[in-house]
Amino acid sequence: MSITLTAFARTRLFPREPRRNTIQDCTAEEFEQKLNELQPVQVLPGYAPFCQLHVYRNWTSTRCFAVAISEHNRHLLRSAYEARTSDELPVLVRWFEGLEPPVAEYLIVILYDREQLAKEGTRIDTEWGVVGCLYGAEPAEIPMAPITMMRNALGVEEGGSGVPLDRAAYRRSVTFWDSHANWRG
Repeated sequence: MSITLTAFARTRLFPREPRRNTIQDCTAEEFEQKLNELQPVQVLPGYAPFCQLHVYRNWTSTRCFAVAISEHNRHLLRSAYEARTSDELPVLVRWFEGLEPPVAEYLIVILYDREQLAKEGTRIDTEWGVVGCLYGAEPAEIPMAPITMMRNALGVEEGGSGVPLDRAAYRRSVTFWDSHANWRG
């Protein structure tokens, strides 16, 4: 199997200005090399046939992606309308500021196959392209955010994948994200 880090994932996981809530202790090139050298601990099905999640033991100091909301940290929640790229419409997002999550036990790499990436305007020479990465305490998928599911259902022209909304998966996502939030450092 061969894996490429897409430009979309590269800017989010390895931004020009390093952030504490992105992948730590390696460059984008080193990360891509590791993914092609290591065997995943587990391969999970993604939300569509073109998507897989490869679970790796965390070899970095990258911290957990999501944190449970409690009475002790609720005051640290922030929100704003933001877009992931200049082509996308801004959506409401929330996150913690001033929080120190634990180091993640696992890196859960989200992969799309070459054909799907081509439909979305990204050409790769390998079989799979990284579109994102989750950092978690368990070797399990963190539910996709509800807004990401909606964007996917809107189609490629709105920054999604064109996969219709799965109401049951959406409800599971809402349950998780109602009690968790990302963080920024």
